[in-house]
Order: sequence, then structure tokens, then C-alpha cells
Amino acid sequence: MKTYITKKIIISSDHAGYSLKKKLIAYFNKFNLDIVDLGPFDESSVDYPDYAKKLCKKISSDNYGILICGTGIGMSIMANRYKKIRASLVYSSNTAKLAREHNNANVLILGSRSINKDLAIKIVNIFFKTRFLKGRHLRRVNKFKNV
Repeated sequence: MKTYITKKIIISSDHAGYSLKKKLIAYFNKFNLDIVDLGPFDESSVDYPDYAKKLCKKISSDNYGILICGTGIGMSIMANRYKKIRASLVYSSNTAKLAREHNNANVLILGSRSINKDLAIKIVNIFFKTRFLKGRHLRRVNKFKNV
């Protein structure tokens, strides 16, 4: 069985993603992972850009992140404004695999109104067990640095 590509996962959401975030944290607690929850800590209305910003500032070469909002679109737009962030909105097993293999994504974005808990768990397992293929994909990912 493949192991996770990281031991540390930073997670955050907005109010719409709060419930799914809590379910994923409960799932991850079964493993020997360092899970850092940046909030929110209840379902009170919050602004997703604030939570994307908190997470993106903490991403480094030795950790990965998960952001969750209603559709995932807002979190994706905000997260990808940060240098060194390669955030991918993922909605299937295939997109989870390709986000890692081809794009070396380091932040997984989920839409809580688009996927259920079971699919989310499947996605996070694929995302965090899939390695970047490098090769021709490395050349392309390196071009992100020029913008």
C-alpha cells in the first residue's frame, strides 16, 4: 500500500465547507499525520479569502494543504494568487490523480456542495498518495514561476 506523500496537512474552509472539513479531520486522525486546522471552528459565516490566505502563507516544501468552500471556485481563485501555490479544484478520482502527477499540486481544493464525504475521502487518499511524475511535466510546472 502506498503511503501519504506528506506527514503534515494544513486544512481550512469557509462556513460552507466546515462540515466536510470536520469529517476529513476525523478521517485523518486515524493515521499518523500532523493535521493543522486553521479554522473556522464553527459554521458562522466567514469570508473564504481570509481562510485561503491563512493556509497559503503556511504552505512550504514539506507540507500540503486542503481548502474547502461551497463550490471550491472561490478558494481556487484566491489560493492560486500566491507564489509557490499550485492549487487544484478536484471533483473526481481522476482529477485528484492528474493534479498530483501532472501539475504537482500542493493544495487540494474541494467543493462541499459538489461532492459527498465518501468521494472526498477517496479524493484525498488518491491526492496524498500520488507522486509527481516530473519528466515533461516538470518543464511545464517550472513555467509557472515566470508569471
